[in-house]
Amino acid sequence: MKLDIVHDLQAVYRKLVNALARPGRLADLTKEAAVIREDGNKECPASMLLIALTLFDQEVTFKVISDKEETITKIINQLTYAKSVEVEEADYILILQDAETGVLNKAIESAKPGTLKDPHSSATIIIEVNKITDEPALELKGPGIKTTEFVHVELKEKWVEARQMKNKEYPLGIDLMFVDQNDQLLSVPRTTQISENRVIV
Repeated sequence: MKLDIVHDLQAVYRKLVNALARPGRLADLTKEAAVIREDGNKECPASMLLIALTLFDQEVTFKVISDKEETITKIINQLTYAKSVEVEEADYILILQDAETGVLNKAIESAKPGTLKDPHSSATIIIEVNKITDEPALELKGPGIKTTEFVHVELKEKWVEARQMKNKEYPLGIDLMFVDQNDQLLSVPRTTQISENRVIV
């Protein structure tokens, strides 16, 4: 693998942390994702694999939801030593674009929300989508956002309400990440309030 395990993954980590601290601001993973593609990886989406390489280790559990689940799970396990488990136990849940409609809501419902003693033992769901833009479809407010941020996530299923239900007993809840085909990442932590813009243009 041509990816510089120290330099490149540290750069990705900083971008992930910044995206988490500033919800609504996209992190650009284009440069590092290009290196992954140059290495000949075609099975696992480059941005997904980058996140796994950056955040996963032998102490981490994960679940892949995809038609290529077996292949992608094997790749991630071999590169990170993280362990594949069922959705209910997973620290990270990776949902690829080829997953069936409705899978995201089921994953949100089943994902572990952490405990009052250790809310950070909750799950993070990483979702592959077609495109993320700054169109005013969703309005974001909360910590890390000066006033409001607007985003549009091209996704074939509704998920906002399911997320709100899951996160209603703060600090319990889940965090979401979205990565698109242009290697842009959007982080939506549980502290972010989301409202759908219902204005019809």
